[in-house]
Amino acid sequence: VTVSNRLGRFGMHIGTAFQLIDDVLDYRGDTEALGKNVGDDLAEGKPTLPLLYAMANCGPDDVTLVKQSLAAKTVSPEQLQNVIKIVIDSGALDYTQSLAEAQVAESRACLAELPASGYRDSLMAMVDFAINRNS
Repeated sequence: VTVSNRLGRFGMHIGTAFQLIDDVLDYRGDTEALGKNVGDDLAEGKPTLPLLYAMANCGPDDVTLVKQSLAAKTVSPEQLQNVIKIVIDSGALDYTQSLAEAQVAESRACLAELPASGYRDSLMAMVDFAINRNS
C-alpha cells in the first residue's frame, strides 16, 4: 500500500468523523461556539444521521413529527425543541458519536502506518481536533 493510498484512506475517515461530529453538534452544541443555531440542519430540511437514527428508533407519532419538521418551510422553536428531545431520547447522538470515534480510530491507524515525522504529528493533531471540537 502506497503512502498516497494511506493518506487517501486517512482523509476519508477523518472527513467522515468530522461530518458526524458536526451532525452531533447541530443538536448538542453551543450556538455561540458553533457560529450557527442549534438545529439549523433540521430547519434546512437536512436529514442527518442523528435524525435518521431517531426516526428508526422512535414511535410513529414521533416519526410523523420529525417528517413534518423536515418538510416544513419553517420550524417553530417549540417544534425544534420537541425534535431535539426525540433525537436525544432515541440515543442517536451517542450512536453518531460512537461512529465518529470509530472513524477517528481508523484515521489514527492509517497514520500509524506512516513513518514518524512532523507531518504525521500534525495530522494526528488534526484527528484530535476533529473528535474533540465543540464548534
